[in-house]
Amino acid sequence: MMESERELSAMAQELWDNDINRLKPGTDYRISLQGKAGDSMCVNDDNDGAGSPLFTFVDENTFKKETFLAFISLLDNYVSDTGEPEIVTPEEVAENHKFLDSIIQTPTMKIAHKYLVEKNLSPKDDTQFKQQLYRIWFELYARRGSSKPDSSGFEHVFVGETRGGRTVIGFHNWIQLYLQEKLGHIDYKGYSVSANSPQPDENKHILALQFSWKDGIKPKGSIFIGVSPEFEFALYTLCFLTSPNERVKVQFSSYDVEIVCHHYNQKHIGTTYPVLLKYRKPT
Repeated sequence: MMESERELSAMAQELWDNDINRLKPGTDYRISLQGKAGDSMCVNDDNDGAGSPLFTFVDENTFKKETFLAFISLLDNYVSDTGEPEIVTPEEVAENHKFLDSIIQTPTMKIAHKYLVEKNLSPKDDTQFKQQLYRIWFELYARRGSSKPDSSGFEHVFVGETRGGRTVIGFHNWIQLYLQEKLGHIDYKGYSVSANSPQPDENKHILALQFSWKDGIKPKGSIFIGVSPEFEFALYTLCFLTSPNERVKVQFSSYDVEIVCHHYNQKHIGTTYPVLLKYRKPT
């Protein structure tokens, strides 16, 4: 492991240890993995590995916590089709700021901010740091094939987008997945597993899966499950600002994870998500 990855792993571990709002599998939420998903790119596929929803229970009292509330308020602010320009209303701008205000007060974001200041990658002043986060995550840009600003890092990663009405892109957040599944907009197709990846189980906080949404298919996606919005925001921001590489390996808790983080014009997050490489049973 490279020195930079060792250092980032230590930071990821600190973020994990201080993620006080993380849900506990089996207690605060339960998932039903069912079968392995097929390789199809078709929504109405006979090769569906799951006849039931992924989530069987989530303690929604968690969603009353400040950062969760502020996060959930952002999920209906976007048009999912790429190519459709996004119009950001003053109310939505205020919601973005409210979310950032809530997360920078959390232990995880304070740890990330302190580290980024030490590395001269972020301003020390909270207001300026918030402006930096806003630019990285919320500023609009034109995604590939579009001529007008139709996307943002936040929309792509946390909300999800559709391309050509048939393919789901982005969509790497468990809260959005749960809420959309509850509304009947998600059809979970089963878990994904490759020859080298660890077998998924219902207590792991990272899952590769397949699902359909809004008439489009996500053939393979990977998400954290049960973590807080501030943990993901902190970890992804750290990876984006500290590493020019688009794939960063980190170790924390029982997980060896590759964080994929594509930069867009070096100013914005194009996409970012976790890939589970190895799982070490807790001692």
